[in-house]
Amino acid sequence: MQLGTRWSMGERPPAAVPEALHAQIAAVERLIPADQLAHQPTPRWTLTWLEHRPVAELDTGVIVTLSPDGEVVVRKDDDTGIS
Repeated sequence: MQLGTRWSMGERPPAAVPEALHAQIAAVERLIPADQLAHQPTPRWTLTWLEHRPVAELDTGVIVTLSPDGEVVVRKDDDTGIS
């Protein structure tokens, strides 16, 4: 069984986060405008596992995961209600 973890945007991902996701997580963080973060709590990442693959989701609804063939995939969860 693999447990997930949480960390704040801008922090180094914990050891539980596969190295394959680190570059895309950093790229997502660079794309978020600083003014969007003003006067709000720092968004946090949540790492979970689905079918033995890591899924890192930012509170903004951005998801970084691995496809079944091992490629890093970035997508937006449109069900978050965040625009």
